[in-house]
Amino acid sequence: MKYFLLLLYTSVVYLNGFAQKKEIDSSKLKSYFHGNISVTNNGISFIPSFSLGKPAAIFELSTGKKRLSFDPQLRWALNGKPWSFVFWWRYKLITKQKFTFNVGMHPSVAFRRVSSTDNGITKVNLVPQQFIALEFSPNYWVNKNLSFGMYYLVSHGIYGAATKYTNFLTINSSISNIKLSPLLRFKMNPQLYYLKMDANHGTYFSDVLLLSHIKSPFSFGSIINKPFKSTIPGGTKFSWNLSLFYTFHKNYIRIV
Repeated sequence: MKYFLLLLYTSVVYLNGFAQKKEIDSSKLKSYFHGNISVTNNGISFIPSFSLGKPAAIFELSTGKKRLSFDPQLRWALNGKPWSFVFWWRYKLITKQKFTFNVGMHPSVAFRRVSSTDNGITKVNLVPQQFIALEFSPNYWVNKNLSFGMYYLVSHGIYGAATKYTNFLTINSSISNIKLSPLLRFKMNPQLYYLKMDANHGTYFSDVLLLSHIKSPFSFGSIINKPFKSTIPGGTKFSWNLSLFYTFHKNYIRIV
C-alpha cells in the first residue's frame, strides 16, 4: 500500500509540474482567485475523526490558471484554536463538454484534542496529525446545472494519526441553479458513500444544501449526514449544521 501511494503521489506531482510549465508559457491566459469564508454552528467532516463538533470558521480558497489549481482549506474553532489545514493541489486531467476527470493530492494536518490529568487538573492538549491523500473525481454533466459522478479518496496517516489508512468512496450528484424566485437560487449535492478507516467501516447518506441570492455575496448552507450502518468511532450518529457563507471571485489577466 505504501508503494502504491508513493507511485500515485509521484504521478500527480509530475502532472502538476507539467501543467505549471505549460501555464507559465501561456501568459495570455486568465488566472483566478476565489473562495468563501463561512461560520458554522457545528464543524462537520464526512470523515468522523476530522469533525470538530463545535462552532467554527472555515476559509476555502482556490487559485490557478487553466488546468492546475491550489485549493487550501483552513479551519479554526471559534475560540481561535486550529481545527485542520488541508493544502489541495488539483489537476483537470480531462475537460470534455460532458465529461470531466480531476485528480488531486494534499498534505494536511488535523488537530486531535487529547485530555490529560495532572495533580487532579484536567487539560486538553492539541495533538497534530499529519496526512497525505490522493483523490480521483470523474463527473458526467447532463447540462451545466446537473451532473452525476464518483469520488474516491485514499489517505495515509504519516505522523501522530490515530488512523493509518482511510478509503472514502462516493456516488454523488450536483443539482444547481434551482429557481425558487426571480432572485433566490437553491443548490444540493446528495451523495451515498462508503468509508473505511483501518478495520472500521460504514455506509452513509449526506447532502450539502445552499440557498443564495443572485445579487448578494452571502448565502446560507447546511450539511446533513446520516449513517446507515457503521462501526467507525464518532461516526454512528446523525449530524447536521447551519452555515453562513461569504463568497468572492476575481479573475486576472497578464497584459505586459
